[in-house]
Amino acid sequence: MERAVLQITLFGLLLALAATQPNKDDWDIYSFHINSTVTSRYATTVITSRMANRMDKSKEIEFHVRIPKNAFISKFRMFIDGQVYDGIVKGKEKARQQYTEAVSRGQSAGLVSSVGRTLEEFKTSVTVAAHKKVTFELTYEELLKRRLGKYELQIHARPMQPVKSFKVDVHIHEESGINIVEVKGGLALADAINKTHADNEVWVNFYPTEDQQKTCTSCGEQGLNGDLVIVYDVNRDSGLGDIKTSAGYFVHHFAPSSLTRISKNVVFLIDRSGSMHGKKMQQTRLALIHILNDLSEDDHFGLITFDGSISYWKRELVQANQRNLESAKIFSRNIRESGATNINSAVLEGASLLNAHPREDSASILILLTDGDPTSGVTNLEQIQSNVRVAIADKFPLYCLGFGFDVNFEFLEKMSLQNNGVARRIYEDSDADLQLKGFYEEVATPLLIDVTMSYNGGTNLTQTEFSQYYNGSEIVVAGKITDNDIGTFTPQVVAISSSKKMTFSNPNGTVESTGTESADQIQRVWAYLTVKQLLEKELLLSGAEKENVKREALELSLKYSFVTPLTSMVVTKPEGGDTEVLHKPKEGEAPRHPNIGSSGSVMHFFVPDALPVPQGLPDDGVSSIQPRGFAPGAGSVMYNSAGSVMHNFGARQASPGARQGLPGPPAYGYGGMDYGRVSSKKRKGFAPGVVFASIAPTQVHATIVPGKDKIPVSHRFLLKAENQSLPLCFDVTGDVRLKLLHHPTSELSVHGELHSVTNGGFRRIVIQLNADLYVDVELNKITVREGSRITHHTGQDPITAGSWTIIRRDKEIDVAGGDTHLVILIQGKDAQSFLWPVLRQQSSDSAEGILGQLSFFVVCALCPALNPVYEEVPQIPFTKLRIKDQEIDVTRANAADYSISPPLTLDCWLLSADSALQRRLEAFIV
Repeated sequence: MERAVLQITLFGLLLALAATQPNKDDWDIYSFHINSTVTSRYATTVITSRMANRMDKSKEIEFHVRIPKNAFISKFRMFIDGQVYDGIVKGKEKARQQYTEAVSRGQSAGLVSSVGRTLEEFKTSVTVAAHKKVTFELTYEELLKRRLGKYELQIHARPMQPVKSFKVDVHIHEESGINIVEVKGGLALADAINKTHADNEVWVNFYPTEDQQKTCTSCGEQGLNGDLVIVYDVNRDSGLGDIKTSAGYFVHHFAPSSLTRISKNVVFLIDRSGSMHGKKMQQTRLALIHILNDLSEDDHFGLITFDGSISYWKRELVQANQRNLESAKIFSRNIRESGATNINSAVLEGASLLNAHPREDSASILILLTDGDPTSGVTNLEQIQSNVRVAIADKFPLYCLGFGFDVNFEFLEKMSLQNNGVARRIYEDSDADLQLKGFYEEVATPLLIDVTMSYNGGTNLTQTEFSQYYNGSEIVVAGKITDNDIGTFTPQVVAISSSKKMTFSNPNGTVESTGTESADQIQRVWAYLTVKQLLEKELLLSGAEKENVKREALELSLKYSFVTPLTSMVVTKPEGGDTEVLHKPKEGEAPRHPNIGSSGSVMHFFVPDALPVPQGLPDDGVSSIQPRGFAPGAGSVMYNSAGSVMHNFGARQASPGARQGLPGPPAYGYGGMDYGRVSSKKRKGFAPGVVFASIAPTQVHATIVPGKDKIPVSHRFLLKAENQSLPLCFDVTGDVRLKLLHHPTSELSVHGELHSVTNGGFRRIVIQLNADLYVDVELNKITVREGSRITHHTGQDPITAGSWTIIRRDKEIDVAGGDTHLVILIQGKDAQSFLWPVLRQQSSDSAEGILGQLSFFVVCALCPALNPVYEEVPQIPFTKLRIKDQEIDVTRANAADYSISPPLTLDCWLLSADSALQRRLEAFIV
């Protein structure tokens, strides 16, 4: 086994820019979180930015994110006033039409589109009402490419202001094992980074304070502006590689080690036209000298420079010995720029040089560097491409490096793809010479040529033939397994190495199902690769063939919600919905008051002195109060501005499910109502126990509450439903102890003891790791019991319990071991603080317990049977949901999602716990 250094340059995570003009007195990014999970090279990243308008008038706030060119955005959501607005991926033209229609209606809309051939930028903006908030959530996916023995996933953070809650969480899981972990980069502040390494997993957490956000290498008063880089090392072998299969799909990572390098023949074609004058040429000369120093003595090379004419260093390939290298360096130092650009003649001469000097047991490479369009000789782009294709004839790859942005990069890219190579843009920065040298290093060491990947029993395969495999790179193939018959699925790789033919195969003849990756992930890797390669293929075709390939790529992009060059994502509020936050007033229209609801009413609520304010009322005094024994939202009364009763809607008895459960806790509103601030001011002429509504200038609902009714202690939980309009929610009464998680096949179990305060979360979490090992988590201490030995921990030093690691931070506690990662968030403030568990990852799909179902379970795809699927059955006066052939009475309510910090309030369908969990609640009570 050989270790291959894998560097994650956290650029995959993001170049995120969430800002308008940075004036923190106008608006505030109070939370900016990035969470990235990398599993077997496939990265899924979620960026969540929470912003508040601090002004006394509406303000347009922009969310602007740049992501890696190889990434596909797959989800975007906006959270506004408890509502969730999802972006919809459509064909580019349909998306643009919907975007235009939304803008013409005065609605705010967001548009994701590609820049050039690959998606580079996402931007949307909303008009946020005075003193209101908006949350943006963006998800993107990327298959990490291996270059120079490393996978690169980079975070570039630039929020344009210090952020109160700035967090980056990265979880890396590699089955082959992770040996060395290093964190560096401009944002690598030692005091703000926590690293946890457990065998084949790594967790990196970056939580800088506001002061630290101003002190990093590239930071200032405007906060973070730089990169975070993770470098890690994994084990590799010299065999067939890593194959993962699940639910009829497979992905094969092939990067054998311990192979003998193949000597190479390389010709460099250097543009010396007038446009290369100055720094470009200085950097090119410097890079070329570095590259010459790196040639091995058994390599052969040639140098050609061109403007309107062609100049040779030598008219034949020569060995890279000391004398020839010194001569080539002198030639390179004396390259002078002038004249036009004859790309056609240069590439044809380079191909001729390689074809005229073939060597057995060697790999040939042609590298072109230019900064502009062809302006001399043959200038028709299609003709040049045709000439080059004939000259090379699939014998060796052509790599094109485009210097700057004046170059026709699409022309270079197409010409490279036609000849088994790739194109790379070289940016006009101070490190351009390092970019050139870095690209050469990627192709400097050929290990295999004429690589053919075959899969007996496989179909719908991605690319399977590769001209060369270089040291430090990786070949990835994905596909479907015919009839999902793993027994007949046999992969094999045949290639030429040095002077012999090599065959890589499984010694057992077949592949076993790994079962460690989710079926959805492997399928998405296949879809990702297929779309990428179809887009490349489409670039090379024309006519009906081109349209067919484009149609296939579009269908896959839409199916998997990928934003590609053929699709766009439109974000807009539903037609006819409340547009308080997104509303863009027409010319001359008075701005809406920040407390105006959908009816245009300003709402102020008063509570008589005789009515006690219920325990558990939130800090801002917003409350919904309803009579015991009635369904939420029942018993509503409408008053006019004089305080007279306009209409009594009539109290209705709650549904049986609601009576068996409990009324919702007082911290939430019901029936879609907007609630103002509760006051103890007495209103003359009304009996105690009535909530009064003073309105201006129209009317609003209020609710009758018996004056001496005691509100029971209740806790509300969210049950997120896959692909449903709203999550489900239900209440649990009392300070009971709940079974949160249990693995039937292991000794792991997690119990949680609810707080005695309404919506107070958990006051204690007990984790049983095995028969004799327990971890007891409370707000102020962590207790580890191992047999008869008991230790108490109150600080932030890492704790080891068997093979598990526990790390306490300011607002969360990480518990990690094996394939399980549990984060216990500390929500609330001071005496009102409580614990809330979030299961980041777990391996068993047969786990039992509430933690496998509720909103704090992030990876619900691992338990699809527990994801509720419902159908709305609109009825008057009730709404019902059909779940598993049962119609259940529900009420529209809302609840806090404590799985994120700070928590977000979401609308939900309220129903009994038994109906939501599809089994008796008692089954989850310990």
